Amino acid sequence: MKDANPQTIYLKDYTVPDYLIKSVALNFNLDDDNTRVISRLTIIRNPASRSSESSLVLVGENLKLIRVVLNEDIELTEAQYLQTADSLIIHEVPQQHSFVLTIENTINPKANTALEGLYLSNSMLCTQCEAEGFRKITYFLDRPDVMARFTTTLVGDKDRYPVLLSNGNKVAQGELPGNQHWVTWEDPFNKPCYLFALVAGQLERVEDSFTTLSGRNISLQIFVEKHDIDKCDHAMQALKHAMLWDEQVYGREYDLDLYMIVAVSHFNMGAMENKGLNVFNTKFVLARPDTATDYDYEHIEGVIAHEYFHNWTGNRITCRDWFQLSLKEGFTVFRDQEFTGDHTSKAVKRIEDVNMLRTRQFAEDAGPLAHPVRPDAYIEINNFYTLTIYEKGAEVVRMIRTLVGAEGFRKGSDLYFERHDGQAVTCDDFVNAMEAANDIDLTQFRRWYAQAGTPVLTVKQAYNASAQTLTLTISQHCPPTPGQDVKEALHIPVTVGLLNKDGSVAPSQVQGDQQKLADEVILQLTQTEQSFVFENLKEQPVVSILRGFSAPVKLVMERNVEELAFLLSHDSDTFNRWEAGQELARKIIFGLIDDWRNGRDLQINPVIINAFKQVLEHSWDDLSYFSLLLGLPSETYLAEQMPVVDVVAIHKAREFVALALAEQLHAQFKTLYLQYNHDESGQFDAGAIGRRRIKNTCLGYLAKLQQVGIQQHAEQQFNSAKNMTDQMAALTVIVNNPHPVTQQCLSSFYQQWQAEALVIDKWFALQASSSRPDTFAQVQALIKHPAFDLKNPNRVRSVIGAFSQANPLHFHAENGQGYQFLADQVIALDALNPQVASRMVGALTSWRRYDQGRQALMKTQLERIVVTDAISKDVYEIAGKSLA
Repeated sequence: MKDANPQTIYLKDYTVPDYLIKSVALNFNLDDDNTRVISRLTIIRNPASRSSESSLVLVGENLKLIRVVLNEDIELTEAQYLQTADSLIIHEVPQQHSFVLTIENTINPKANTALEGLYLSNSMLCTQCEAEGFRKITYFLDRPDVMARFTTTLVGDKDRYPVLLSNGNKVAQGELPGNQHWVTWEDPFNKPCYLFALVAGQLERVEDSFTTLSGRNISLQIFVEKHDIDKCDHAMQALKHAMLWDEQVYGREYDLDLYMIVAVSHFNMGAMENKGLNVFNTKFVLARPDTATDYDYEHIEGVIAHEYFHNWTGNRITCRDWFQLSLKEGFTVFRDQEFTGDHTSKAVKRIEDVNMLRTRQFAEDAGPLAHPVRPDAYIEINNFYTLTIYEKGAEVVRMIRTLVGAEGFRKGSDLYFERHDGQAVTCDDFVNAMEAANDIDLTQFRRWYAQAGTPVLTVKQAYNASAQTLTLTISQHCPPTPGQDVKEALHIPVTVGLLNKDGSVAPSQVQGDQQKLADEVILQLTQTEQSFVFENLKEQPVVSILRGFSAPVKLVMERNVEELAFLLSHDSDTFNRWEAGQELARKIIFGLIDDWRNGRDLQINPVIINAFKQVLEHSWDDLSYFSLLLGLPSETYLAEQMPVVDVVAIHKAREFVALALAEQLHAQFKTLYLQYNHDESGQFDAGAIGRRRIKNTCLGYLAKLQQVGIQQHAEQQFNSAKNMTDQMAALTVIVNNPHPVTQQCLSSFYQQWQAEALVIDKWFALQASSSRPDTFAQVQALIKHPAFDLKNPNRVRSVIGAFSQANPLHFHAENGQGYQFLADQVIALDALNPQVASRMVGALTSWRRYDQGRQALMKTQLERIVVTDAISKDVYEIAGKSLA
């Protein structure tokens, strides 16, 4: 390891900082290889600190220190400070009054392949400081509870860096001898250093404006490289939609005069909410109908909104320490989910979010890296930007909204903003505001923040015909997770609706509840086991439970396939209607797996054919939702439902069901395909998106038949498509099913789009995730392709990530070649970018869930990674905990 004794940081050890920084004046003399940084810090002893330590400890990494000056005129000697590999300790500083410390150092952005701090992306200098990247720029109190006012001056060559950007408002600019120019930016709001941003380079700009409800005019600017200037319109409209929505729904108005977005091609994450200067992965800004799919368009709008919403839930109010990360991320994810639902389809958005949560986050909760929404400890904070923090954190916020209601939630958020504006606070502060605004006790509910794992709800029902009552008995338990063997009962909202035998709603009332009859009720489960009695039911109803996925739990309830088919046809809750279809398919697929393992002939259960036939024959207003109802559970989701994962059996059984549906519902699929197979490029309303979605869903089924006519339809769609949604859908069908022109189409696609990096990412990912028999050999060839770059995170995710995380059949090949391939890439990548390398290791962490042969092979590669010389603490933490 690079650090032989990596330090574990514990929440219980939190103490306030000994010093506070009141203001920061930064001066950057920019150069790709040798940027000079002068930092002028106005510092004061923190009156809340109880420490008697008189020295000042600043953190910094990979910095070349030039000099340190105290109070403008006292240049410190080496005897007056201590420089270590990761800190600068000033032995004696004034204790009774504020003082100024000036630090001068140099950094090498070009050599910074980790993409943290200041680095070079193509010809552009840019920063990424969350979580602890600012310490790679200059020495500082790099922690989120130290908030200061920043003024930044950037100096650079006018030709090399014509655009100079930082946080806040531009307050001055000028020219210098030697073809130099300078710009000074001032951020009027205190912020932690992780929100600092700098961008410099040869960029083009798209401009617009937004008028707030109070009448203020905000200038909006998106900066991109020259060849991308025609792909910014959607991002700009998304930003304006987000600004208006936040005013209307939360009463939050933007607070600066200027809002800037910069798109960079080398970025470890999706985007960063730096105050007034958001830095984005190009993937979440650039879109044109012929280069971006409908999915891309939706996600760009969601990520643009997410980063904008952070202005209040993350910037104006930030987290006290990194253990509170979900304070800003969970709340903001919830906000962006609601925004996207309001602008697209609430039903589709909810299903997509839950599908990802149950496929990925539940696996995280069940694995060796399980941690609470508010973690207790970490070695490397970058490893805790997880689905638990973000997605489960959003579900926790959603449950609070369910418990207090929409109006009560708005009252609680208003109080939260009023109490804590300008502060660094905790998850408890957020819950406290919700309690105070709604006169509700959420003491037990707080366990959601402290307790890891996915709760399992077991539901039993008993109908009493003479009393006309239905009793639901619900028990909860949560399996042990690392460091938490004993679990306490959680406060869980369970939304329930009842249906009559004819499919109509059965209005219900719970015994002891003063509420009137309602179409659905919210049960509050607070004990290990509770019974709820529904009254005045003349016939036994069909229960629709956990509506809207009202809590992030696993549900165990005995249902036969006929009842699931009934719910798929009649449930009035859009989520539960879809869920009934998924559970129906899961039951049938698992039955086929058992048949296949025992050598029995595979036969399709007619219940699923009839259920899907009814869905196909129904008239749907929301065609995107319609397409989801026709989808089968993914192989990854199915794997999460098996105690011992069998990737081969899952693939065979699922493909058998897909083929059976295609064979028996061929006419319906073809009719729909032909009905909607016309060009609507450039149209992104819900209707056009839905028509493309259902058309391509039908094409996916029809392609299973391997008929010449269908192959011709796919090829024609590929060749004639004027939008990326239709072209990629056709290419996916051609690649994943036997087709005579597969290689010709792949080559044609590459030639057509080789100048568009994000499109070529799709080309890489499609091949790496293919179920074709030769996929592993293809993946080996792809990493040697001239367009593959291990230094580019998007490209890494498109090949290595797609293969290891989206191709269970081939990644988990019985001979272990996939595991060795991944370990090879992780070790090579770790030397360049530890943060991205640690993300890739995740595919090996669930090794205990496979058969003994695969377990041994995966464990061997994890052990190999852990003992690699100079392995980073990022990768070490993931691999080491996986083996523990």
